[in-house]
Amino acid sequence: DVACKNHPLDLVFIIDSSRSVRPEEFEKVKIFLSEMIDTLDVGERTTRVAVMNYASTVKIEFPLRTYFDKASMKEAISHIEPLSAGTMTGLAIQTAMDEVFTEEMGTRPATFKIPKVVIVVTDGRPQDQVQDVAASAQTAGIEIYAVGVDRADMQSLRVMASEPLDEHVFYVETYGVIEKLTSKFRDTFCAVNICALGSHDCQQVCVSSSGSYLCDCYEGYTLNPDKRTCSAVDMCAPGRHECDQVCVSNNRSYVCECYEGYTLNPDKKTCSARDTCASGRHDCAQVCLSNDGSYSCGCFEGYTLNPDKKTCSAADVCAPGRHDCEQICVRDDLFYTCDCYHGYTLNADQKTCSRAITSSLVTNEESCKCEAIAALQDSVTSHLEALSTK
Repeated sequence: DVACKNHPLDLVFIIDSSRSVRPEEFEKVKIFLSEMIDTLDVGERTTRVAVMNYASTVKIEFPLRTYFDKASMKEAISHIEPLSAGTMTGLAIQTAMDEVFTEEMGTRPATFKIPKVVIVVTDGRPQDQVQDVAASAQTAGIEIYAVGVDRADMQSLRVMASEPLDEHVFYVETYGVIEKLTSKFRDTFCAVNICALGSHDCQQVCVSSSGSYLCDCYEGYTLNPDKRTCSAVDMCAPGRHECDQVCVSNNRSYVCECYEGYTLNPDKKTCSARDTCASGRHDCAQVCLSNDGSYSCGCFEGYTLNPDKKTCSAADVCAPGRHDCEQICVRDDLFYTCDCYHGYTLNADQKTCSRAITSSLVTNEESCKCEAIAALQDSVTSHLEALSTK
């Protein structure tokens, strides 16, 4: 009993109170109803109960919206009086369809998927066409149980009941033993919690379902094809994680990481390119060039990058193609100056050269002649000065 709790139902009892049902027998029917209510999980959000009384006419003793506790229902049942004449079972079922199974009278919306159930208790043969009405009710989603007592017509019970008939048609010899049907209906409506009984074989999670059970798994696991055992899921599979760049599985969860050159943002999901040329982040000897989360090395002017792509060597500034001197390049550490060949002079642009203009050369012989002439002139000058004195 601890493991048994009936499914939520919208349940309507339709009881025959025609003349063939003696007063003491009708009292037995009311006891049966009260005991049935004791087996149900009654409440506004669980099982709602309505009771209809019929003979040649139909009376709604109370609809689904009236009582939500067992005591009030049982008290109302105790005051029900028989109607006496006739057995209009078809009319009673039609009235249930039209006036009881409506949202205004307490039936829950179809979206709630609460089963609609009718239990008809009768001891006679219907005096109207019950077959078509019962078929319409079943088409509308109403499940019908037929309980026959004593002189009840078994064929009529089978006509009005839902399939399978062996689960929806009950018979007792007298009203005196009708109470024994209580346990049968309890078992019928019982949602046995097999998970609570511990008789399941689920590896992780057991989910009770309609007297049976289904297996499920903890978060981070998926159910294997055997529908019992579980396997850890790849939390880093596409669509399962929120990492911007790199997902790393971690037990039944995951953590996010970033590609080289990126850092994880405070949201622990996205990444931002970091300054790879910041001090201490690179190994360039001279110049670091940041490039979308990575870097490359370069060199100062006058140096060239070595094959290791990190260090630099001074360049030969006078190598062909590196200078703009017309004739001679003179290296000076990392710089250079231009010069010219013999017989040329450097132009004002300090790059090009022009041929030099030179004086005529004086020979030794000519030089001697000049000296002789000068000496002669000095001698003549001195002689003339002497004569003028005398």
